Amino acid sequence: MSTRLTTSISLHGKTYQLPQQPTVVVCIDGFDPEYLQVGIRDEILPNMASFLKNGFHRTANCAMPSLTNPNNLSIITGTPTSVHGVAGNYYLDKETGKEHMIVDDSLMRGTTILAKMADAGVRVAAITAKDKLRRIIQHGLSPEKGSICFSAQCANECTEAEHGIQDVEQWLGQTAPAQYSGELSLFVLDAGLKLLREERADLFYLTLSDYVQHKHAPGSREANKFMQAIDTRLGEFVKLGAVVAVTGDHGMSDKSDEKGSPNVVFLEDFLHSKWTGCGARVICPISDPFVKHHGALGGLVRVYLAETSAVEEMITECRKIPGVEVALSGKEAASVYEMPLDREGDIVVISKKEFVIGGRQEEHDLSQLGGHRLRSHGGLSEVQIPLMRSKPVESKDVSERRMWRNFDIFDLALNY
Repeated sequence: MSTRLTTSISLHGKTYQLPQQPTVVVCIDGFDPEYLQVGIRDEILPNMASFLKNGFHRTANCAMPSLTNPNNLSIITGTPTSVHGVAGNYYLDKETGKEHMIVDDSLMRGTTILAKMADAGVRVAAITAKDKLRRIIQHGLSPEKGSICFSAQCANECTEAEHGIQDVEQWLGQTAPAQYSGELSLFVLDAGLKLLREERADLFYLTLSDYVQHKHAPGSREANKFMQAIDTRLGEFVKLGAVVAVTGDHGMSDKSDEKGSPNVVFLEDFLHSKWTGCGARVICPISDPFVKHHGALGGLVRVYLAETSAVEEMITECRKIPGVEVALSGKEAASVYEMPLDREGDIVVISKKEFVIGGRQEEHDLSQLGGHRLRSHGGLSEVQIPLMRSKPVESKDVSERRMWRNFDIFDLALNY
């Protein structure tokens, strides 16, 4: 272990003990509870089964919206999106009217558990599947603090000055995988294992890709193979003496009809057909550079209006649309789902489990699904995710009464 400046750190009103042994926190992207349930039932996940039997397990809720960027930031800050301020992968700047992809930490408010740990002398290793997420999670981490932070996607571009490590492909003995592959996630875990074997970090945050989950349902051959590969690596971390905690950033739902066609509500087309002068713009916060997964179609959208006099009527009509579960004003949605009010739309619309919501039909290219059924997330039907630890929780009274969230995972990993 490295030289410590304190025994704990505090962030957003919570205290986290510094790790007393190597501690590995894994975020399995798209970790719907059904993947765990089916894998345990079919006896293909022996290490996760051991966590359930001998460690700790709850079905917890993620932050809203149930998307990658917001939930990874919630996990490493221990807060809902209303606190750290990032409530999507994609947003509209209300001051400029321009749309932006979130690819760094510039919109984040405050700092992270990882950064505070690094400041306290803990050697942090944060490895992501996607580089756009790495540039967010690297907030406050630097080689000067003993931190290592890189992505599997861009492993061949790492430098000591920026990432705290170089020549990753040669070091690991693996070529950086294709961005659309399950191997991208396994690369993350393999790199974490090698760093642990070399005793180069004390606290690990390893966050994966949901490419497999977007394409393959629980119990399918491809999903089983992927989950088994993850499970094997989790077991290796435990064998090496680490405390291992596992959660997900969001779940995943099938969004297609009986014939396999996507169930899509094109909300901007609908609004303009009824209110021609409203200037409605629908923003899909699931949008990211990896749109081949989902065609930028998810379970929650934000509506921005040039003219708001009919907003209540619009909300009423949106609630009547087949496939819509919730339609609220931005203010109501921010309050109910703990999202940042100043970055909210005029209207928030959330789909039913079997549906997704888009903007204009012409904006969404689903041709790249390659014959697979559309599987996606973002809404209330994808908030449930597993929360597990390899070691049991001593205070059963607290663990049984608590309403767990995925962003409690560092609390679970370090404090119990």
